[in-house]
Amino acid sequence: MRKIRMVDLNTQYLNIKNEIDTAIQDVIDSAYFVKSPVIKEFEEELARYLNASNVIACGNGTDALQISLMALDLKPGDEVITPVFTFISTVEVISLLGYKPVAADVDPDTFNINPDTLESIITDNTKAIIPVHLFGQCADMQKIMDIANKYNISIIEDAAQAMGSEFYKNNKPLKAGTIGHIGCTSFFPSKNLACFGDGGAVITGNNELGERIRTIANHGMKVRYHYDMVGVNSRLDAIQAAILRVKLKHLDKYNSARQKAADLYDNAFRNIPGIIIPFRAAYSSHVFHQYTIRLKNNSRDALKDYLQSKNIPSMIYYPVPLHLQKAFAFLGYKKGDFPFAEQLSKTVLSLPMHTEMDEEQIEYIASSVIEFVNK
Repeated sequence: MRKIRMVDLNTQYLNIKNEIDTAIQDVIDSAYFVKSPVIKEFEEELARYLNASNVIACGNGTDALQISLMALDLKPGDEVITPVFTFISTVEVISLLGYKPVAADVDPDTFNINPDTLESIITDNTKAIIPVHLFGQCADMQKIMDIANKYNISIIEDAAQAMGSEFYKNNKPLKAGTIGHIGCTSFFPSKNLACFGDGGAVITGNNELGERIRTIANHGMKVRYHYDMVGVNSRLDAIQAAILRVKLKHLDKYNSARQKAADLYDNAFRNIPGIIIPFRAAYSSHVFHQYTIRLKNNSRDALKDYLQSKNIPSMIYYPVPLHLQKAFAFLGYKKGDFPFAEQLSKTVLSLPMHTEMDEEQIEYIASSVIEFVNK
């Protein structure tokens, strides 16, 4: 059996080595590394894949979120709602821009922001909501967009973990990142669509907003050395764009491989007391950026140690909800304010999940988990 990795980027590379190597060499031969035509080609190809009007490549997923918020032209103190069970980027960029993060609890089944809690925390100062499509499945965007329209609130989708996932709106499939006013994604190496370093993109169907986002990402500049607004320097380099062009052609195949691996896990765990398998919402496909189980008896940490003893990696996303992080103590939240997020932080465990997993590996992982639970 091959060594089990949380993410097997090396094997994935070897399977498309000729394509990747040729793409990288073409960029090197061109000696055009910044603002190369290959970046525009990638943006156009991703836009076609997503059926989106505008894709603006940038330096990373966190930059994508920051640029998106800057494009909304909010004022200091304006409130932005985001879930507390997620990576730090959302709260981080809200705070850095001088806006006020407002925390929301999550749905205990999907782990995504619970739209049923939103209206109770919306105020006259609420200007945006950042739902995060966690672990590969869309949040309930129909309910979220209905609320946004009711209160005239902008929606920025964080689709960094859900590239290729589809949300079914009136039975019509819409790609994650294209449902709200703005979508953001990351091309970090472990993501479903990934480069060999940092990278990100902003997505929008609004052409005026798209032009503003592109200007902000380019120092606030449309015409060289003429600055229309305060911007940032956030670029995707040509080598990363070339790699992403190759991987985009394989994205649907990669997501199918993840779904097949998830099905095998599900079949192994479905009737095992003590294990809760990932919930699959009817309104969204799941592309399994992570395969995350829950342990009913709070033995998650012991299971993680047991798997490590059997050379099986695993990860805890996220051990401390954002409202309990030291960096955000100034928000004034306390333990118990968001019970579902706090419960998940103690019970979730993500198992190896990537495009190159085989049945032998999954069987070994699953049998080891079941062995521990049945002890």
